[in-house]
Amino acid sequence: MERQTRQEYIHDLEVVQDLVASMGDKALLAVERAMKALLENDTALAHKVMHDDDDIDDMIIKVEDQCILLIAKQQPIAHDLRVIATGFKISTDIERIGDHAFDIAKTVSAVEVPLDPECLRWVKMLGECAIDMLRMAVKSYRDKDVQLADNVRKMDKKMDDVFEHTFYALSDFVTHEATRQKRLTQLLFIARFLERIGDHAVNIAEWVIYLETAERIHQKKNRII
Repeated sequence: MERQTRQEYIHDLEVVQDLVASMGDKALLAVERAMKALLENDTALAHKVMHDDDDIDDMIIKVEDQCILLIAKQQPIAHDLRVIATGFKISTDIERIGDHAFDIAKTVSAVEVPLDPECLRWVKMLGECAIDMLRMAVKSYRDKDVQLADNVRKMDKKMDDVFEHTFYALSDFVTHEATRQKRLTQLLFIARFLERIGDHAVNIAEWVIYLETAERIHQKKNRII
């Protein structure tokens, strides 16, 4: 009986991790679609991203409920407790990534004319970096891959450099292109959302490292805005 209970408990922990990983997949798809909607001025796709954000919100509630139930029933310690704690933390980061994808999509749907192609390339570069970091972070969690998680942390410097370049380039355009200020300002907002997605990917990677090694690490950042 005791063995069966332990097996059920292990299964319940795996359910938490599977839910969190599935959330990560959905958030990644949302960011990819939001960027596609932006680059192709696809308002229908933007609206789909906004609509599908409810799925991510529903999933975080399931993760939280499952984690609370396990704590109440099992009083976990050591690695088991870290599975639950990181489930809470990572799902929160993923939910916020979903929010940023929603914000990007909302910006696309609010602008009726295509955004400036000359400036879009900076944001596209930033989006590619954010998506790569998020994809790697989710994979590191699913595969329990500490090295991959550390690689995500190392990518953060590149992300910051691309964001800084993008921010100042767009700010310069805003200053000198009065007729396009509204559209360019929208891109500044989107750049900030993408930079935040990169930050959350790093958070996920750091929680993966903590989950597998019990080592707490945190990467401090200097923000330009």
